[in-house]
Amino acid sequence: MKNNYVLIDYENVQPKSLAILNGHEFKVIVFVGANQTKIPFELASALQSLGMNAEYVKIGGNGPNALDFHIAFYIGQLAEKDPNGYFHIISRDTGFDPLIKHLKEKKIFAQREKELAEIPLLRISNATSVAEKIEAIVKNLAARGHSRPRKVETLASTINALFLKKLEERELEEIIVQMKRQKLIVVEKENVSYRPPISQP
Repeated sequence: MKNNYVLIDYENVQPKSLAILNGHEFKVIVFVGANQTKIPFELASALQSLGMNAEYVKIGGNGPNALDFHIAFYIGQLAEKDPNGYFHIISRDTGFDPLIKHLKEKKIFAQREKELAEIPLLRISNATSVAEKIEAIVKNLAARGHSRPRKVETLASTINALFLKKLEERELEEIIVQMKRQKLIVVEKENVSYRPPISQP
């Protein structure tokens, strides 16, 4: 199972609580700007409860994109140690997107989410309808870059694995049919190709 790393751009996104992460194994790093002097008690308490799986990084100086460069540096370090890790940058800053594209080209799983609730693993665990499940699957497949499944059978087993192998065969077939109808995937014989937003436009 992949290690999930959550890197929070606290200058840009300030989650008041990490309760949504309960029950999941995440390693959380909160990057705090040089001028940010206060952290809400709920967030500090939640990070403390994660023990060794959580840390703060306080940026030492000011400057355009100073915090962004720190996040990029840490992802580089972590990806070298754990090339199979999945890196979630929590930020509304689209400046991270070229970095994420580059990471995907290097076959490193990375995604930017605007808030914690958008993390694919959390979307998957909270998804109930077929539409919600497809939305979570799209996010997950988009983050895989060039390492997406190329065969229908592999895609089906990948989707089922995302949902901890709890999907019934009929529901799995319905999901793939709906993905074809929505033109998210194209199936020719047993081969699968991907369309935006799964693939890069």
